[in-house]
Amino acid sequence: MPGENLTREEARERARLLAVDAYEVALDLRSAVGAGQEHRTFRSVTTVRFRCAEPGAATFADLLAPAVTAVTLNGRALDPAAVFDGSRIALADLAAENVLVVDAQCAYSRTGEGLHRFEDPEDGEVYLYTQYEPADARRVFAGFEQPDLKAPFALSVTAPAGWTVLGNGAQAGEPEPVAPSAATWRFAETLPISTYITAVVAGPYHVVRDHYSRTLPDGTVLEIPLGALCRKGLARHFDADDIFTVTKQGLDFFHDNFDYPYPFGKYDQAFVPEYNLGAMENPGLVTFREEFVFRGKVTQTSYEGRANVILHEMAHMWFGDLVTMEWWDDLWLKESFADFMGTFSMVEATRFTNGWITFANRRKAWAYRADQLPSTHPVTADIHDLEEAKLNFDGITYAKGASVLKQLVAYAGRDAFLEGARRYFKRHAFGNTRLTDLLEVLEETSGRDMGAWARSWLQTAGVNSLTPLATYDAADRITELAILQEASPEHPELRPHRVAVGLYRRDAGGALVRYARTEADVAGPRTVVAGLAGAERPELILVNDEDLTYCKVRFDEGSLATLRAHLGDLTDPLARALCWSALWNLTRDGLMPSRDFLSLVERFAGAESEVGVLQMLQAWARTALVHYAAPAWREEGGRVLAAGALRELRLAEPGSGHQLAWARFFAQLASSPSDLQLLRGLLDGTAKIDGLEVDQELRWAFLAASAAQGAADEAAIGAELARDNTASGERHRVRCLASRPSAEVKEEAWRTVVASDKLSNALAEATIAGFDQAGQRELLAPYAERYFAVIEDIWRERSIEYAMAVVRGLFPALQDDRGTLDAADAWLAAHEGSPAALRRLVLEARDDLARALRAQECDGAAD
Repeated sequence: MPGENLTREEARERARLLAVDAYEVALDLRSAVGAGQEHRTFRSVTTVRFRCAEPGAATFADLLAPAVTAVTLNGRALDPAAVFDGSRIALADLAAENVLVVDAQCAYSRTGEGLHRFEDPEDGEVYLYTQYEPADARRVFAGFEQPDLKAPFALSVTAPAGWTVLGNGAQAGEPEPVAPSAATWRFAETLPISTYITAVVAGPYHVVRDHYSRTLPDGTVLEIPLGALCRKGLARHFDADDIFTVTKQGLDFFHDNFDYPYPFGKYDQAFVPEYNLGAMENPGLVTFREEFVFRGKVTQTSYEGRANVILHEMAHMWFGDLVTMEWWDDLWLKESFADFMGTFSMVEATRFTNGWITFANRRKAWAYRADQLPSTHPVTADIHDLEEAKLNFDGITYAKGASVLKQLVAYAGRDAFLEGARRYFKRHAFGNTRLTDLLEVLEETSGRDMGAWARSWLQTAGVNSLTPLATYDAADRITELAILQEASPEHPELRPHRVAVGLYRRDAGGALVRYARTEADVAGPRTVVAGLAGAERPELILVNDEDLTYCKVRFDEGSLATLRAHLGDLTDPLARALCWSALWNLTRDGLMPSRDFLSLVERFAGAESEVGVLQMLQAWARTALVHYAAPAWREEGGRVLAAGALRELRLAEPGSGHQLAWARFFAQLASSPSDLQLLRGLLDGTAKIDGLEVDQELRWAFLAASAAQGAADEAAIGAELARDNTASGERHRVRCLASRPSAEVKEEAWRTVVASDKLSNALAEATIAGFDQAGQRELLAPYAERYFAVIEDIWRERSIEYAMAVVRGLFPALQDDRGTLDAADAWLAAHEGSPAALRRLVLEARDDLARALRAQECDGAAD
């Protein structure tokens, strides 16, 4: 990726010089279909009108393209060979007002960056969509690729007649025929937006239409045309009605609270294939991964997750699109807010009223992990260049930032927070901001000093631990309850926390319930909580009850003993989720043996009422078994966990989401002959479990488990593809083939991912997932050394998205011994000059491995 980076200093200098007035982008996408060269290109003609503050100065435009046909600056033809180096177009002797025209041949993508081309194996149809964040618009048109050089965009697209073609703006008139089989679509000019949120979707998509209207306070009626799209092959699974329901509920919520009408006209939502992200907030044309179109039965958690993403992206229409961060340092100004507002709006406006439980259990787990990596960073990061920006779409920017905002709402007050947002939108509409701009309005509305709060919560890294310490009198009443706050030596900041502390004990029926509660402001290493003095001795003290702050919760010895014996008796689902999360953090930190955590899951997970919490517990349990359990105990632990999963599968309510969750978990653990025989029986119909519908997606889950254990061969996998000859089926097939326990299979999988660039991003990820099987450590051992030998070449030769997938996915984490840790350290020591983003990925994987070894040592000590 040489020459493709852009530094913050370069962007600031260019923004100092330039102001962009307008873009006109014309794309000819007819080459997407029909016979052609293996690496297809399309024509892109860009006209940029911009001003320069210092006439005579020089700058550059961004473009990643195989070839440039012509460059014209202010009517003067420039030699493409002289001014274009493959990533930049040099622009010299600028006038006060300039017109740049670039005619280029740009490349279709197979890696989800730029303009992605997908050919559906089911029917041969071609589907196109764009994905640009943080800086891949330059793969499709020439421009100034940085968020603070906003401009209106006018788009035209020539494509095969009969396609659906969409842009950010509404379609202007009917498509104009340009040939018997092609037409040109023109779109209304947008309001000023950043390059990275422009978008194009084109192909024979299945489209469903709806409409939203709202009477505004001034009496005018806001009309928003709605659209939902997916591939034709997914149309029979497409529940557009539910998508529109959540969309309208979200629009109502944001209009009720933001007092700034949705400014971008229409609102289309396209579910597209081989998408690298969850979704992207392109105004007027939001794109989502098509896995949100559910091909089989899923749990309520999946519907909740989709609703959350829909609302997250909708929040971006204000936080990110209307008002945009100046540079990627303040990425949190859009992502943290969207992550918080996604759950906030979902809980208040949709049927998913338990969203904060999911947030506490799942999103915060992501944040806690990221905040303990050596690459952790403040929520407001120090982003030097685009490669660093790419990696900062992480658990800090999203989930920790959202957690901090949740606390800010408690600190400043809900009304002050929302009024601050309203002023922020009106003051900075269609502009760019920094942290200080947001703090300014929040200080105005709350009357609080936001500077101190920001320094502690936004400008320092690391997670604090809060532990209760109680003393009692002779009558078993609390004489003093203190909260001890700790921080890591690397990030020693002790932050101010607003927490609720709950006291729990069992009632006459055996339920573990809260009988006392108080809120307290925690500051420094030790804080005395005044509100609970004199309360009767509890069986459980829960710090951060109701999840008001961002911290790791610890327990005193008595509380931990209570949870070991009675966790299933804790009746409040949020309190239970918080306890599970705290127990998982103890396990990750090597303070609780992995087998103890697995025992708690085996004993109590079956009674978990929240299916989302259950699925998170199952994921944690598998991580504990695969990575944190002592190797000598791992096989026994797997048998116990598999037996427990099968027991709960048979006990679960027939047809319930819990039953489906246990079925999938059992398949992940199945390894014994009897377990594999049951999976075969469920596949061929000779075995049944009351209420369990083995649909196509569940069939693939069972087959994948069988293939990884050597119980399903290539013929069986091929036969399953014949049942499901779709793009989704092909991804499952590729994963199953790579998962088989054979040295030849592993070598072929490695070769297709590492030595070849023929695979698309989705098929490469499926191959990596199949290659990396927990039960095949010996087969994978030879690839540890090979991994460290190739990753620098992969980073240099492949796109950053593909390279990230390889570097993360093929790290030899299953070779969990000191030798692998030493190999990672040796690579880092020998490659100090490697790109910082590559080193960060290796350092993070190395840290995960070191954590696993510490956890294994803790677990081994339990023997």
